[in-house]
Amino acid sequence: MKPEDYTKLPEPVKLEDTVAEHDVRPVPDPEAGRNTEQDFAVKYSGG
Repeated sequence: MKPEDYTKLPEPVKLEDTVAEHDVRPVPDPEAGRNTEQDFAVKYSGG
């Protein structure tokens, strides 16, 4: 690339011309619908 390619900055973008993006998909259940406290109690109940 030539040095003159970086001598001029592009025009600034106005804030009102920008779009805020947010991920609106629902977050998956990390426990996959299971009662992990009950699973722990059953696993380590000593029975």
